[in-house]
Amino acid sequence: MLKIKISLLRFEKHMSCLKKFAASFAVFIAAYFCHADDSVATFHINLTAPLDYQIVQRATAAVGTLTIAGTVLPEIKTALPLDALEVRLTGKSAAGELPGQWQLLPFDARVASFRSELTVPAGGWYRLEMRALLAGVVITATNVEHVGVGEIFVIAGQSNSANYGEEKNATQTGLVAAFDGTKWQLAKDPEPGAGGAKGSFLPPFGDALVVRFHVPIGLVATGIGSTSVREWLPAGTPLTLLPPLTRNVVTVGNGQWVVAGKIFESFTARMKALGTNGFRAVLWHQGESDARQSDATRTLPGELYRQDLEQLIRASRQNIGWNAPWFVAQVSYHNPGDTASPDLRAAQKSVWDDGLALPGPDTDTLTGMMREKNGTGIHFSAQGLQAHASLWIVKISPWLEQQLGEVQKTN
Repeated sequence: MLKIKISLLRFEKHMSCLKKFAASFAVFIAAYFCHADDSVATFHINLTAPLDYQIVQRATAAVGTLTIAGTVLPEIKTALPLDALEVRLTGKSAAGELPGQWQLLPFDARVASFRSELTVPAGGWYRLEMRALLAGVVITATNVEHVGVGEIFVIAGQSNSANYGEEKNATQTGLVAAFDGTKWQLAKDPEPGAGGAKGSFLPPFGDALVVRFHVPIGLVATGIGSTSVREWLPAGTPLTLLPPLTRNVVTVGNGQWVVAGKIFESFTARMKALGTNGFRAVLWHQGESDARQSDATRTLPGELYRQDLEQLIRASRQNIGWNAPWFVAQVSYHNPGDTASPDLRAAQKSVWDDGLALPGPDTDTLTGMMREKNGTGIHFSAQGLQAHASLWIVKISPWLEQQLGEVQKTN
């Protein structure tokens, strides 16, 4: 009896191996004959989302929604339909290692394109793997090495929001990524999508948030040097006064001008690319090109600055289709002899007081060696960039903790 049982076990084991071989052999034979009559079985997965180093905005402290989209196509028309698409994520979340199980994606072999949404724990970087199966056998696969679920911020304004600082910075945690509207990459100055070719406060800002909140941080830099708030308004907005630079202005009559609107369209397009509720907040840092200009006719009085900034906030929210939070900094510094404009600062504060925006940092306080050229310039020095990042952290962190509904622990 014992010999019979052992023989049966060996038989079952051999049969299992034969079944696996038969399935693989069936795919091989089918592919071979399909190739012979130009109908093929060679497939290719093209993922359009997520991209490498992409971060998605988490919806709660614990989770976010990851979109998986793309196409799966044969090299030429095939009579062999795929029977499944599967995906899995591996890596460490804020709560621990992911289980790394394969999951089926909704898929119709008659339609090349696919799109699904997965609820994913906050954290990263994760490795995303995807595979296609034919007759139960994996015939093609692809992967994305870096995917994160965390916090995303859009940074806008003029040069001190962009790449004009005295020293270049790069992420030290390796968990801060930048989005230029098309692709994601690790945050390294000059930040993609913003003006200037030098340094910014963004990598140290992102790193500080990583340390505090233990999730990847996404940054969308859109700042443009020397711009007035007037230049950021929607196309066709009438102007009462010309800005210092007129590159974004159109003359429409004798002493009549309107905004060209290219900056507004680019700015809102970058936000819309992230989707509804696809980022945490806009950080607005601008004012130097509106406060006390050498040509007084180009100075924007505080009342008009407030009017234009309110229009920009409301119009951008309407354009992107949701009520994105804004933080507005107090910014009016020019040089050691002109460190602040009370009129403009009052206008910036007024949008806080009326609930249109949240209080950003007071960067007019960054004087002396916090500025480039041994304290004589308008842009930030290496020391000033670090201080600038810290001022934003002081404003952002308590608010973000409140939004998440929990108090985060620092390391």
